[in-house]
Amino acid sequence: MRAVKNLLVLYTGGTIGMLETPEGLAPAGGFEARMREYLGQQAKAPQLQWALQEMNPLLDSANMQQHNWLAMRDAIVEAVEVAGHDGVLVLHGTDTLAHSAAALSFLLLGLPVPVLLTGSMLPAGAPGSDAWGNLCGALRQFELGLEDGVQLYFHGQLLHGCRTSKLRSEAFDAFAALPRHRDSELAAEIPATLGYRQLRQPVNLAIMPVFPGLHAEHLRALLDSGVQGLVLECYGSGTGPSDDQALLEVLHSARQRGVMMVAISQCPEGTVVFDTYAAGNRLRATGLVSAGGMTREAALGKLFALLGAGLDVEAAERWFELNLCGER
Repeated sequence: MRAVKNLLVLYTGGTIGMLETPEGLAPAGGFEARMREYLGQQAKAPQLQWALQEMNPLLDSANMQQHNWLAMRDAIVEAVEVAGHDGVLVLHGTDTLAHSAAALSFLLLGLPVPVLLTGSMLPAGAPGSDAWGNLCGALRQFELGLEDGVQLYFHGQLLHGCRTSKLRSEAFDAFAALPRHRDSELAAEIPATLGYRQLRQPVNLAIMPVFPGLHAEHLRALLDSGVQGLVLECYGSGTGPSDDQALLEVLHSARQRGVMMVAISQCPEGTVVFDTYAAGNRLRATGLVSAGGMTREAALGKLFALLGAGLDVEAAERWFELNLCGER
Protein backbone atom coordinates (compact mmCIF):
# COMPACT_ATOMS: atom_id res chain seq x y z
CA MET A 1 0.00 0.00 0.00
CA ARG A 2 1.37 3.40 -0.96
CA ALA A 3 0.17 6.95 -1.53
CA VAL A 4 -0.37 7.95 -5.16
CA LYS A 5 1.66 10.89 -6.46
CA ASN A 6 0.58 11.16 -10.10
CA LEU A 7 -3.09 10.35 -10.65
CA LEU A 8 -5.08 9.99 -13.86
CA VAL A 9 -8.77 10.86 -13.58
CA LEU A 10 -10.56 8.99 -16.36
CA TYR A 11 -13.94 10.63 -16.95
CA THR A 12 -16.34 8.29 -18.75
CA GLY A 13 -19.55 10.30 -18.28
CA GLY A 14 -22.30 9.42 -15.84
CA THR A 15 -24.49 11.45 -13.53
CA ILE A 16 -21.55 13.09 -11.75
CA GLY A 17 -20.81 15.33 -14.75
CA MET A 18 -24.24 15.52 -16.37
CA LEU A 19 -26.02 18.76 -17.25
CA GLU A 20 -29.72 19.40 -17.80
CA THR A 21 -31.02 19.27 -21.39
CA PRO A 22 -34.57 19.55 -22.79
CA GLU A 23 -34.71 15.73 -22.72
CA GLY A 24 -33.35 15.41 -19.18
CA LEU A 25 -29.89 14.91 -17.71
CA ALA A 26 -27.23 13.96 -20.26
CA PRO A 27 -23.43 13.50 -20.29
CA ALA A 28 -21.44 16.72 -20.74
CA GLY A 29 -17.79 17.54 -21.35
CA GLY A 30 -15.69 20.16 -19.63
CA PHE A 31 -15.65 18.41 -16.27
CA GLU A 32 -11.95 19.09 -15.68
CA ALA A 33 -12.55 22.84 -15.41
CA ARG A 34 -15.45 22.30 -13.00
CA MET A 35 -13.39 19.91 -10.90
CA ARG A 36 -10.40 22.25 -10.70
CA GLU A 37 -12.63 25.19 -9.82
CA TYR A 38 -14.33 23.27 -7.02
CA LEU A 39 -11.11 21.88 -5.54
CA GLY A 40 -9.46 25.30 -5.78
CA GLN A 41 -12.15 26.71 -3.50
CA GLN A 42 -11.71 24.04 -0.80
CA ALA A 43 -9.25 24.82 1.98
CA LYS A 44 -8.89 21.12 2.83
CA ALA A 45 -8.99 19.69 -0.69
CA PRO A 46 -6.85 16.60 -1.29
CA GLN A 47 -3.36 17.61 -2.39
CA LEU A 48 -2.09 15.37 -5.17
CA GLN A 49 -1.06 15.86 -8.77
CA TRP A 50 -3.73 14.80 -11.27
CA ALA A 51 -4.64 15.03 -14.93
CA LEU A 52 -8.05 14.34 -16.44
CA GLN A 53 -8.79 12.42 -19.62
CA GLU A 54 -12.26 12.27 -21.17
CA MET A 55 -13.39 9.09 -22.85
CA ASN A 56 -14.95 9.49 -26.28
CA PRO A 57 -17.88 9.26 -26.37
CA LEU A 58 -19.00 10.24 -22.89
CA LEU A 59 -21.74 7.87 -21.77
CA ASP A 60 -24.78 7.60 -19.65
CA SER A 61 -23.65 4.31 -18.11
CA ALA A 62 -26.95 2.70 -19.11
CA ASN A 63 -25.31 2.60 -22.57
CA MET A 64 -22.10 0.91 -21.36
CA GLN A 65 -21.06 -2.07 -23.52
CA GLN A 66 -18.16 -4.52 -23.68
CA HIS A 67 -16.21 -2.37 -26.14
CA ASN A 68 -16.38 0.47 -23.63
CA TRP A 69 -14.85 -1.80 -20.97
CA LEU A 70 -12.05 -2.56 -23.40
CA ALA A 71 -11.55 1.14 -24.15
CA MET A 72 -11.30 1.88 -20.42
CA ARG A 73 -8.81 -0.94 -20.00
CA ASP A 74 -6.70 0.41 -22.87
CA ALA A 75 -6.75 3.95 -21.45
CA ILE A 76 -5.74 2.73 -17.99
CA VAL A 77 -2.88 0.56 -19.24
CA GLU A 78 -1.58 3.40 -21.41
CA ALA A 79 -1.81 5.82 -18.49
CA VAL A 80 0.34 3.51 -16.36
CA GLU A 81 2.83 2.15 -18.87
CA VAL A 82 3.24 5.17 -21.18
CA ALA A 83 2.31 8.26 -19.17
CA GLY A 84 3.70 7.00 -15.86
CA HIS A 85 0.63 7.49 -13.68
CA ASP A 86 0.74 5.53 -10.43
CA GLY A 87 -3.02 5.45 -9.84
CA VAL A 88 -6.26 5.83 -11.82
CA LEU A 89 -9.61 7.22 -10.70
CA VAL A 90 -12.52 6.33 -13.01
CA LEU A 91 -15.59 8.60 -12.90
CA HIS A 92 -18.53 6.49 -14.02
CA GLY A 93 -22.32 6.41 -14.02
CA THR A 94 -24.00 4.36 -11.31
CA ASP A 95 -26.30 2.16 -13.43
CA THR A 96 -23.43 -0.10 -14.52
CA LEU A 97 -20.73 1.02 -12.09
CA ALA A 98 -20.62 -2.39 -10.37
CA HIS A 99 -20.50 -4.16 -13.74
CA SER A 100 -17.54 -2.09 -14.93
CA ALA A 101 -15.73 -2.46 -11.60
CA ALA A 102 -16.08 -6.24 -11.85
CA ALA A 103 -15.03 -6.39 -15.50
CA LEU A 104 -11.99 -4.18 -14.90
CA SER A 105 -11.01 -6.33 -11.90
CA PHE A 106 -10.41 -9.20 -14.34
CA LEU A 107 -9.16 -7.13 -17.29
CA LEU A 108 -6.47 -5.50 -15.12
CA LEU A 109 -5.16 -8.54 -13.22
CA GLY A 110 -1.58 -7.85 -12.16
CA LEU A 111 -1.65 -4.09 -12.89
CA PRO A 112 0.89 -2.64 -10.42
CA VAL A 113 -1.18 0.42 -9.42
CA PRO A 114 -4.53 0.98 -7.69
CA VAL A 115 -7.66 1.71 -9.73
CA LEU A 116 -10.68 3.24 -8.02
CA LEU A 117 -14.15 3.86 -9.47
CA THR A 118 -16.68 6.38 -8.19
CA GLY A 119 -19.68 8.39 -9.33
CA SER A 120 -22.72 10.04 -7.83
CA MET A 121 -26.47 9.80 -7.57
CA LEU A 122 -26.94 13.53 -8.28
CA PRO A 123 -24.91 15.73 -10.65
CA ALA A 124 -22.10 17.93 -9.38
CA GLY A 125 -23.60 21.32 -8.59
CA ALA A 126 -27.13 20.05 -7.95
CA PRO A 127 -28.54 21.02 -4.52
CA GLY A 128 -27.61 18.40 -1.93
CA SER A 129 -25.51 16.42 -4.42
CA ASP A 130 -23.23 13.63 -3.30
CA ALA A 131 -20.90 14.22 -6.26
CA TRP A 132 -18.14 16.31 -4.69
CA GLY A 133 -18.22 14.26 -1.49
CA ASN A 134 -17.67 11.03 -3.42
CA LEU A 135 -14.99 12.56 -5.64
CA CYS A 136 -13.04 14.16 -2.78
CA GLY A 137 -13.41 11.01 -0.71
CA ALA A 138 -11.97 8.97 -3.56
CA LEU A 139 -9.06 11.40 -3.97
CA ARG A 140 -8.41 11.13 -0.23
CA GLN A 141 -8.13 7.34 -0.57
CA PHE A 142 -5.28 7.81 -3.04
CA GLU A 143 -3.59 10.23 -0.63
CA LEU A 144 -3.84 7.76 2.23
CA GLY A 145 -2.68 4.82 0.12
CA LEU A 146 -4.47 1.98 -1.64
CA GLU A 147 -3.68 -1.63 -2.42
CA ASP A 148 -3.12 -2.48 -6.08
CA GLY A 149 -6.21 -3.77 -7.83
CA VAL A 150 -9.69 -2.43 -8.59
CA GLN A 151 -11.94 -1.00 -5.90
CA LEU A 152 -15.06 1.13 -5.73
CA TYR A 153 -15.60 4.15 -3.47
CA PHE A 154 -19.10 5.40 -2.76
CA HIS A 155 -20.80 7.22 0.14
CA GLY A 156 -17.79 6.84 2.42
CA GLN A 157 -17.31 3.13 1.72
CA LEU A 158 -14.31 1.50 0.08
CA LEU A 159 -15.64 -1.63 -1.62
CA HIS A 160 -14.06 -4.57 -3.44
CA GLY A 161 -14.31 -4.16 -7.20
CA CYS A 162 -15.83 -7.56 -7.92
CA ARG A 163 -17.92 -8.12 -4.79
CA THR A 164 -20.13 -5.04 -5.06
CA SER A 165 -23.67 -4.54 -6.37
CA LYS A 166 -26.01 -1.59 -6.70
CA LEU A 167 -28.87 -2.20 -4.29
CA ARG A 168 -30.72 1.14 -4.29
CA SER A 169 -31.83 3.35 -7.17
CA GLU A 170 -32.25 6.62 -5.23
CA ALA A 171 -30.42 6.56 -1.89
CA PHE A 172 -26.86 7.89 -1.63
CA ASP A 173 -25.68 4.60 -0.08
CA ALA A 174 -26.58 2.83 -3.31
CA PHE A 175 -23.78 0.25 -3.30
CA ALA A 176 -22.87 -2.57 -0.95
CA ALA A 177 -20.69 -5.64 -0.85
CA LEU A 178 -23.15 -8.52 -0.65
CA PRO A 179 -22.56 -10.96 2.25
CA ARG A 180 -21.95 -13.98 0.07
CA HIS A 181 -19.71 -16.91 0.98
CA ARG A 182 -16.10 -16.41 -0.15
CA ASP A 183 -13.26 -18.81 -0.81
CA SER A 184 -10.18 -17.72 1.11
CA GLU A 185 -7.29 -18.80 -1.10
CA LEU A 186 -6.27 -16.95 -4.23
CA ALA A 187 -4.86 -18.69 -7.28
CA ALA A 188 -1.11 -19.20 -6.80
CA GLU A 189 -0.22 -17.57 -10.11
CA ILE A 190 -1.97 -15.65 -12.88
CA PRO A 191 -0.73 -16.62 -16.38
CA ALA A 192 0.19 -13.95 -18.91
CA THR A 193 -2.87 -14.93 -20.96
CA LEU A 194 -5.05 -13.53 -18.16
CA GLY A 195 -2.89 -10.55 -17.19
CA TYR A 196 -3.60 -6.88 -17.86
CA ARG A 197 -1.49 -6.81 -21.04
CA GLN A 198 -3.62 -9.52 -22.69
CA LEU A 199 -5.88 -8.11 -25.38
CA ARG A 200 -9.51 -9.23 -25.41
CA GLN A 201 -12.27 -9.55 -27.94
CA PRO A 202 -16.00 -8.97 -27.40
CA VAL A 203 -17.90 -12.10 -26.34
CA ASN A 204 -21.57 -12.97 -26.90
CA LEU A 205 -22.80 -13.46 -23.33
CA ALA A 206 -26.24 -13.78 -21.77
CA ILE A 207 -27.87 -13.94 -18.33
CA MET A 208 -31.01 -15.98 -17.75
CA PRO A 209 -32.89 -16.27 -14.45
CA VAL A 210 -34.56 -19.53 -13.50
CA PHE A 211 -38.22 -18.94 -12.67
CA PRO A 212 -41.43 -20.97 -12.32
CA GLY A 213 -42.62 -21.29 -15.90
CA LEU A 214 -39.21 -21.33 -17.57
CA HIS A 215 -39.53 -23.55 -20.65
CA ALA A 216 -36.88 -25.47 -22.51
CA GLU A 217 -37.77 -23.45 -25.62
CA HIS A 218 -36.95 -20.21 -23.82
CA LEU A 219 -33.44 -21.46 -23.14
CA ARG A 220 -33.10 -23.07 -26.56
CA ALA A 221 -33.93 -19.79 -28.32
CA LEU A 222 -31.33 -17.97 -26.26
CA LEU A 223 -28.59 -20.59 -26.55
CA ASP A 224 -29.18 -21.04 -30.28
CA SER A 225 -28.65 -17.32 -30.89
CA GLY A 226 -24.86 -17.66 -30.93
CA VAL A 227 -24.30 -17.23 -27.20
CA GLN A 228 -20.75 -18.22 -26.16
CA GLY A 229 -21.32 -17.99 -22.42
CA LEU A 230 -24.37 -18.11 -20.15
CA VAL A 231 -24.84 -17.01 -16.54
CA LEU A 232 -27.79 -19.02 -15.21
CA GLU A 233 -29.33 -17.46 -12.09
CA CYS A 234 -30.47 -20.45 -10.08
CA TYR A 235 -32.56 -20.77 -6.97
CA GLY A 236 -30.91 -20.95 -3.54
CA SER A 237 -27.87 -23.19 -3.53
CA GLY A 238 -27.96 -23.85 -7.26
CA THR A 239 -31.24 -25.57 -8.05
CA GLY A 240 -33.76 -25.30 -10.86
CA PRO A 241 -36.49 -27.26 -12.69
CA SER A 242 -34.51 -30.50 -12.70
CA ASP A 243 -37.54 -32.68 -13.48
CA ASP A 244 -37.85 -30.96 -16.87
CA GLN A 245 -35.86 -33.37 -19.02
CA ALA A 246 -36.23 -31.23 -22.13
CA LEU A 247 -34.68 -28.27 -20.32
CA LEU A 248 -31.79 -30.38 -19.05
CA GLU A 249 -31.17 -31.66 -22.57
CA VAL A 250 -31.05 -28.09 -23.93
CA LEU A 251 -28.35 -27.20 -21.38
CA HIS A 252 -26.40 -30.40 -22.02
CA SER A 253 -26.53 -29.92 -25.80
CA ALA A 254 -25.29 -26.34 -25.49
CA ARG A 255 -22.32 -27.41 -23.38
CA GLN A 256 -21.50 -30.20 -25.84
CA ARG A 257 -21.21 -27.69 -28.67
CA GLY A 258 -18.95 -25.38 -26.67
CA VAL A 259 -21.15 -22.93 -24.77
CA MET A 260 -19.72 -22.17 -21.33
CA MET A 261 -22.43 -22.10 -18.65
CA VAL A 262 -22.03 -20.96 -15.05
CA ALA A 263 -24.50 -20.95 -12.18
CA ILE A 264 -24.97 -18.21 -9.59
CA SER A 265 -27.52 -17.92 -6.81
CA GLN A 266 -30.44 -15.52 -7.04
CA CYS A 267 -30.15 -14.95 -3.30
CA PRO A 268 -28.26 -11.85 -2.10
CA GLU A 269 -26.64 -14.03 0.57
CA GLY A 270 -25.29 -17.52 0.04
CA THR A 271 -23.48 -19.60 -2.52
CA VAL A 272 -23.96 -22.30 -5.14
CA VAL A 273 -23.34 -25.79 -3.70
CA PHE A 274 -24.73 -28.26 -6.21
CA ASP A 275 -24.36 -31.26 -3.86
CA THR A 276 -26.91 -29.97 -1.36
CA TYR A 277 -29.93 -31.11 -3.39
CA ALA A 278 -30.52 -33.71 -6.07
CA ALA A 279 -32.00 -30.91 -8.17
CA GLY A 280 -28.64 -29.12 -8.06
CA ASN A 281 -26.73 -32.27 -8.97
CA ARG A 282 -28.92 -32.78 -12.03
CA LEU A 283 -28.21 -29.25 -13.21
CA ARG A 284 -24.48 -29.70 -12.69
CA ALA A 285 -24.58 -32.89 -14.77
CA THR A 286 -25.60 -30.84 -17.81
CA GLY A 287 -22.24 -29.03 -17.73
CA LEU A 288 -22.97 -26.07 -15.47
CA VAL A 289 -20.00 -24.72 -13.49
CA SER A 290 -20.56 -23.34 -9.99
CA ALA A 291 -19.77 -19.66 -9.49
CA GLY A 292 -19.73 -20.21 -5.73
CA GLY A 293 -20.68 -16.96 -4.01
CA MET A 294 -19.91 -14.70 -6.95
CA THR A 295 -22.23 -11.84 -7.77
CA ARG A 296 -23.98 -11.51 -11.12
CA GLU A 297 -21.61 -8.68 -12.06
CA ALA A 298 -18.50 -10.70 -11.15
CA ALA A 299 -19.66 -13.83 -12.99
CA LEU A 300 -20.40 -11.83 -16.14
CA GLY A 301 -17.12 -9.92 -16.00
CA LYS A 302 -15.08 -13.06 -15.37
CA LEU A 303 -16.74 -14.93 -18.25
CA PHE A 304 -15.95 -11.99 -20.50
CA ALA A 305 -12.30 -11.83 -19.43
CA LEU A 306 -11.71 -15.58 -19.82
CA LEU A 307 -13.52 -16.19 -23.10
CA GLY A 308 -12.43 -12.83 -24.48
CA ALA A 309 -8.80 -13.85 -23.97
CA GLY A 310 -9.34 -16.70 -26.43
CA LEU A 311 -9.35 -19.57 -23.92
CA ASP A 312 -11.21 -22.70 -24.94
CA VAL A 313 -14.15 -23.73 -22.78
CA GLU A 314 -12.26 -26.38 -20.81
CA ALA A 315 -9.46 -23.97 -19.88
CA ALA A 316 -11.93 -21.18 -19.12
CA GLU A 317 -13.89 -23.48 -16.80
CA ARG A 318 -10.74 -24.39 -14.88
CA TRP A 319 -9.82 -20.76 -14.32
CA PHE A 320 -13.42 -19.80 -13.56
CA GLU A 321 -13.42 -22.13 -10.56
CA LEU A 322 -10.28 -20.49 -9.14
CA ASN A 323 -10.23 -17.34 -7.05
CA LEU A 324 -8.35 -14.83 -9.24
CA CYS A 325 -8.75 -11.59 -7.31
CA GLY A 326 -11.05 -12.26 -4.38
CA GLU A 327 -14.25 -12.62 -6.39
CA ARG A 328 -15.27 -16.09 -5.21
